[in-house]
Amino acid sequence: MQAGKHNTGMGSRLMYGAGEFFNGGAFVIINSFFTVFLIKAMGMPAALAGTVPLIGHFWDAVTDPIMGNITDRTTSKMGAKRFYMLIGSFATAVTFATLWIPFSTSSPVTMFIFYVLMYCLFSTGSTILMVPYNGLLPDMIDDYDTRSKFSNVRMIWSTLGAMVCGVVPTILISDTTKTTMYLRCGVLFGLLFLITCLVTVAGTWEKQHAPMKSKLSDSFNHAGSAFRSRSFRLFVGIYLTGQCGMDFVSGMAVYYVDDVINGYQNHYVTYLMAALIIAQLVGMLIWGPVMAKTSKRTTILIGAPIRVICTLLLLPFSYEGASIIPILILAIGIGIGNAATLTSIFAIMADMPDVDELITSVHRPGVVSGMSTFARKISSGLSAWLIGVLLAAVGYSEKLANEGARQSLFTQHGITMIFVFMPVVLCILLFIFGYRFPMTEKEFNVIKKDIERRKGEDSSKATPEEIRICERVTGISYDKLWDPANQWIGSRHRK
Repeated sequence: MQAGKHNTGMGSRLMYGAGEFFNGGAFVIINSFFTVFLIKAMGMPAALAGTVPLIGHFWDAVTDPIMGNITDRTTSKMGAKRFYMLIGSFATAVTFATLWIPFSTSSPVTMFIFYVLMYCLFSTGSTILMVPYNGLLPDMIDDYDTRSKFSNVRMIWSTLGAMVCGVVPTILISDTTKTTMYLRCGVLFGLLFLITCLVTVAGTWEKQHAPMKSKLSDSFNHAGSAFRSRSFRLFVGIYLTGQCGMDFVSGMAVYYVDDVINGYQNHYVTYLMAALIIAQLVGMLIWGPVMAKTSKRTTILIGAPIRVICTLLLLPFSYEGASIIPILILAIGIGIGNAATLTSIFAIMADMPDVDELITSVHRPGVVSGMSTFARKISSGLSAWLIGVLLAAVGYSEKLANEGARQSLFTQHGITMIFVFMPVVLCILLFIFGYRFPMTEKEFNVIKKDIERRKGEDSSKATPEEIRICERVTGISYDKLWDPANQWIGSRHRK
């Protein structure tokens, strides 16, 4: 089907973006409560608890490239991506709920293995859903500005997901040591994720392409070749640092409020998450038009410093009994800054398959989205693992946590340092990657025009400036572009 036969108005954008409710919300719940569930409710040691998501996301290193390859090799009347999204919607809903099944045993190792298996099942379901979804927009829309509008609405849905999933669980889980509260929450949100993902499957379309001719065994080689693109390498840096920075905020929020401020029973976590996410939603409405009038990287260069400043200013208010008011004001600033960076990330993602096509001569959004999805998951896994390791390093006691007792003063100070300085370091790296990112609308149009030349759809000759732009965006000499050999990581033609 051709995109020109479809309405690209607000209704279509809303239905396309609905699937992001899962991606924006599920990992907020996991980052905020999964290690809390394992440590405080199940009594698992902190270092082991933090390792569970990391292993699950290393499993993604296997499944994401394979899923990207499968997507590009499949033909379906409803579109290959939408077909797999339909399957993934149900798989994700079920496996998200099973993450929270209480499994009591006297052996921490046995418990660890069980939850690793549960997490790997969830990661597989998420892969079946998100790899096609992340590759869908380039096969719906060709225009740079229209893609930005769809991406902006998707990010609004992401923020709505984060809002609901950041606030409602803090109400449902009134006692962090009760396992049944987590399971009830998991079942409820599994159902919500299923409904919103099915809306996206029903309300989108997909241009038909000839399937990519490759073997399943080529998946990892193809996936690795996506990193030939200089723009994609920088995008992955933007994605990892931007998302991992907020993973630390959501992942440490319960510990910060409960163990440092001692305000969990006063619903301070609910207030904190609400301030972050409502500010992020408002920020989406602000930064979308700014991005449209400037570039997709401009909002990164504005948002990252806002996040750094507001996070550092939390330090004077990080002690037991501190007033929640200044913390909430700073959380609003962090949410607005995060909206700026998040708006850019998903808008940039939609343009990466075009750069890859100029390099390889092959249309393979599944491969590119597979590696993008893996980057997001590994950022989540690394942040959860680091949280567990750092909590153990500052002396966090799962025994005291399970008893509802206070941690030592040294541990409380350590939690503050993790909550503040890890996001700050990551946001500084985000700014650096954003500053170096080489593509605005001008460069995007040059890339699209050169693809048309290579296909014989444009008879013009590339100017010296256009050649320099193509080389700067791809990182490859102009005469080495549009080469099927670039699909493989065996032969390198980097400039």
